[in-house]
Amino acid sequence: MIHLFKTKIGRLRIIAILEGISLLTLVFIAVPLKYGLDNPAFVKMMGPIHGTLFLLFLFNTLSVGVEQNWKFKEITWKVLLACVIPFGTFYIDHKILSRL
Repeated sequence: MIHLFKTKIGRLRIIAILEGISLLTLVFIAVPLKYGLDNPAFVKMMGPIHGTLFLLFLFNTLSVGVEQNWKFKEITWKVLLACVIPFGTFYIDHKILSRL
């Protein structure tokens, strides 16, 4: 796991996993708590964390895409789309990022 911190792609993979976990936490735990039990505290806590990870993921994806000369129509758009779909970042990590 330490080796992932040494490259930009490795850091992108770590951010992708963290962003995916934060999205799943928000969608499947925090939002049901907010609307089902009328308890918005977890959304208030997770919202900014997820937002920060989301922006980090976007900026790092674009940075790695430029550095690695990714073609937007082949790789970059898929990686960017993954961060708005639950489980998407895990799929992209497995199918694209782990192979780079």
